[in-house]
Amino acid sequence: MTEAQAPHLEEVEVTPWREYFSFSTDHKVIGIQYLVTSFVFYLIGGLLAELVRTELATPASDFVQRETYNELFTMHATIMIFLWIIPTLTGGFGNFLVPLMIGARDMAFPKLNAIAFWIIPPTSILLLCSFFVGPAAAGWTSYPPLSLMTNKAGEAIWILGVILLGTSSIMAGLNFLVTILKMRIPSMTLNDMPLFCWAMLATSALQLVATPVLSGAMVLLGFDLLVGTNFFNPAGGGDPIVYQHMFWFYSHPAVYIMILPAFGLISEILPVHARKPIFGYQAIAYSSIAISFLGLIVWAHHMFTSGTPDWLRMFFMIATMVIAVPTGIKVFSWVATVWGGKLNLCSAMLFGMAFVSMFVVGGLSGVMVASVPFDIHVHDTYFVVAHLHYVLFGGSVFGIYAGLYHWFPKMTGRMLNEFWGKVHFAMTFVGFNICFLPMHVLGLQGMNRRIAEYDPKFAALNVVCTIGSYILATSTIPFVVNAVWSWLAGPRANSNPWKGLTLEWTVPSPPPVENFEEDPVLAIGPYDYGTPKALDFVAATLAPAPALAADSLE
Repeated sequence: MTEAQAPHLEEVEVTPWREYFSFSTDHKVIGIQYLVTSFVFYLIGGLLAELVRTELATPASDFVQRETYNELFTMHATIMIFLWIIPTLTGGFGNFLVPLMIGARDMAFPKLNAIAFWIIPPTSILLLCSFFVGPAAAGWTSYPPLSLMTNKAGEAIWILGVILLGTSSIMAGLNFLVTILKMRIPSMTLNDMPLFCWAMLATSALQLVATPVLSGAMVLLGFDLLVGTNFFNPAGGGDPIVYQHMFWFYSHPAVYIMILPAFGLISEILPVHARKPIFGYQAIAYSSIAISFLGLIVWAHHMFTSGTPDWLRMFFMIATMVIAVPTGIKVFSWVATVWGGKLNLCSAMLFGMAFVSMFVVGGLSGVMVASVPFDIHVHDTYFVVAHLHYVLFGGSVFGIYAGLYHWFPKMTGRMLNEFWGKVHFAMTFVGFNICFLPMHVLGLQGMNRRIAEYDPKFAALNVVCTIGSYILATSTIPFVVNAVWSWLAGPRANSNPWKGLTLEWTVPSPPPVENFEEDPVLAIGPYDYGTPKALDFVAATLAPAPALAADSLE
């Protein structure tokens, strides 16, 4: 993508491990801070999920108390959404990749970038500390009046936590918008940008428009809880439906905040490992913007059973189904990209292809629940749980793993072990489907979600789901061991181990502090595989692995 640069044979300075615990303004350090911190919370949220599934292994409530069960699934969902998927995809990959991909030396506002990250650790600890006073137990939706009737201290901490995390998200979104629009190298037009940057552009717009509405809802809910106002409390004349409108105006677009960056990652990974140009570059790029816009006008499809007028149900049903069009454009473009390609079935590619297939399952069930009659039938059943996890785990988390395997060499200067990567993939794919596929059937048979006790006729499928969840939990072990060992002592990576054409592959692995020795100039498109220019470009970036200034993280 740039004029060929001289191979980087000089020593590459490794970022000292202490830097990752500092108030660094380097976008790469902040990106890895996001990734590591959020992965820790992924493990914590996963542990809570295992406790929930263990409780559901039997029909009776015999593992934890009912109140504890409510607290566990509330905190599980809160952690997975606000502390794992969103910060990983936007803060982690966004911070590390966007400046490198557009030829910038850093984010537009480096200090604001650092502040946005450092809001998260204390807020996360605050949320976890709520276990000492009884955490929130009204689900991650925190609907009133239920949220006004459960643990008051825990609910207050939850509200404060969501407000702070929303503030961090708004800061990050603003920073990405300015960075992408104002700091690209002069020779890079919008239509020359890598598709991940397009995805981050659409995501950032969503963050800026939708998140303040959630913050407003939380402030008003906090007043109801702590001051005794009645904005949403029906006992005092408030309207809880207004809360639902405000909550879902953010929380449905939040699905796209969690999936659009993953779309971007997959759009980068598939062409590299298929050695083919991306099919339909502009269609994929503009469909991200279309999804971002449409995502703002479909929130009420979560409220078909909340007394929504029939005419309004029709509007939101049709609008929701229309989102399948730009989403389908992406899926067909990815399939066309892979079709006939010379596939390198490495761990990143396996997770990337699994992302597409699992997301299609989640997308199709999404079209089903967008239909009013069907949604009324399965509302608040395990069908919705299955749909949600096929989109957010089968989609976002598979996308995260694909991204980690693909860019780990660039981030650390070391290669991950491919054998253990494939073991990780196989266990994740099998465990995920054993866990969540039967939930479709449970939902259609009428098993409600958010209950600790259920009819014994659902017991067999729940045992299968629980076994799958244990396999899924175990699958993280080979990944964690592989990542830690490889970062410390894995084989060294050269500048461009996957022979990619985007700008980040032109700098050493790991990149130096200010990324580029001199401003790069575009010489080739990001997906021009199979052209003579691509061969020249890759040859110029395939320098031997550089020596590291320090042969450890010290």
